[in-house]
Amino acid sequence: MRKLINSLREVRDEMLHKVSWPTWAELQESSIVVSIASIIIALVVLAMDLSFENILKLVYNLF
Repeated sequence: MRKLINSLREVRDEMLHKVSWPTWAELQESSIVVSIASIIIALVVLAMDLSFENILKLVYNLF
């Protein structure tokens, strides 16, 4: 039990004094970048899906 308490104290100390937390502005900027990247990736996947769908329809119509 003593080891657990010591570990928790060390974690608390590290989180308060050694971790570099981002500012609110940095968090907002990162969120915007992630949102834009997610939208771009979703559009690329959509384009690939539609392309493969049309290609497979052409192939199936040949047989």
